[in-house]
Amino acid sequence: MKVAIIPARGGSKRIPRKNIKEFNGKPIIAYSIEAAIASGCFERVIVSTDDEEIAVVARQYGAEVPSLRSSKTSDDHAPIVDVVLETLDMLERTEEVSPTYLCCIFATAPFVNGERIEKAYQTMLSKQKDGIFPVVEFSYPIQRSLEIKSNGNVGMVWPEHLLSRSQDLPPRYHDTGQYYWVKTESVRKEKTLFIKNCMVEPISNLQAQDIDVEADWLLAELKFKAFAC
Repeated sequence: MKVAIIPARGGSKRIPRKNIKEFNGKPIIAYSIEAAIASGCFERVIVSTDDEEIAVVARQYGAEVPSLRSSKTSDDHAPIVDVVLETLDMLERTEEVSPTYLCCIFATAPFVNGERIEKAYQTMLSKQKDGIFPVVEFSYPIQRSLEIKSNGNVGMVWPEHLLSRSQDLPPRYHDTGQYYWVKTESVRKEKTLFIKNCMVEPISNLQAQDIDVEADWLLAELKFKAFAC
């Protein structure tokens, strides 16, 4: 059995009501729900939320909200893995359901689609991994990062790369914040979604956008209109 778990708490600060804010004509969480359903991978698509309004929207787009999440996993500091583990415990306790695999899909991931979710699952299985998630390459070598010191002066984080040419430095990647496919047993054992036996799926910067502040939201809408729809 496989389940999709979409964390979507109501208390977002930098972009208020972010998880149900309208994005290109519909609540942004709708894209994650619809992608999960379209993938054909899941017996259950579950939204974990502490917010009644988010629960209503989630159900309108085809997801389940079996119960509201606890206060322990609803504050600003609760890690996503705790939300996932709480949902798994709820399924096991109330329904005696224990999925073999799960996909934690973030609520603000409008660039994700069902085809990518299904393909990532098949890749994970074929490579005999316990997890997979998408990453994008940093657009500029992080080895040449600068820092502003307390006295206002600027310095290199890694001074040894002062004279390095950017084309000579190996690429580095960052998490897209879109989804994690994981084997449930590994999550329970390691208490993290970034499990040891996992691989990554490199994707284009045009297929992803961090959405943390209003400027990110505007960039995401521009990318979506230009490349995703």
